[in-house]
Amino acid sequence: MITRAGAGPLRRLVVLRHAKSAWPEGVPDHLRPLAGRGRRDAPAAGHALAVSDCLPDLAVCSTALRARQTWELASGQWGTPPPVRYDRRVYAAGVPDLLEVVREVPAEVETLLLVGHNPGLEELVPHLAGDGLDDTLERVREKFPTSAIAVLAWHGTTWAALAPGAALLTEVTVARGRKKQRREE
Repeated sequence: MITRAGAGPLRRLVVLRHAKSAWPEGVPDHLRPLAGRGRRDAPAAGHALAVSDCLPDLAVCSTALRARQTWELASGQWGTPPPVRYDRRVYAAGVPDLLEVVREVPAEVETLLLVGHNPGLEELVPHLAGDGLDDTLERVREKFPTSAIAVLAWHGTTWAALAPGAALLTEVTVARGRKKQRREE
């Protein structure tokens, strides 16, 4: 069931999966950096959020290097980035842990950006979405690739009140940066 207007202000949870990461030999998973494609895609994600008017009031980001780099490159596309909280619980988190993190967000935050990882994020989105516009819900259930962005909207007085099925999945975007063209000499 989707909560209707009158039950509190419109809130948006913007879920961003980190951009494509590299797999350097001998590097622990938590310290894997972005790959070249990820360094192109992360700014494109920031641009996509700005164009769709989905800039957050607060960001909560995994402590993994690839998520932090995604946040830095994405938020670098905005004039003044919002505050960010790095939370280790977002790394390798399942739905219960991600919900706990989201439900701790202060009530004055209307748009929250959560930067993290699969499979947790691709499970969180349909868990919270009671419905989706167009084919958004089916697309997330099929695949939530690197640099994917999902926007969930709901009405509530606090983030602690966010319940399964309470949100409407309004948008799903996969941000991709442009490859640089080689010059012919």
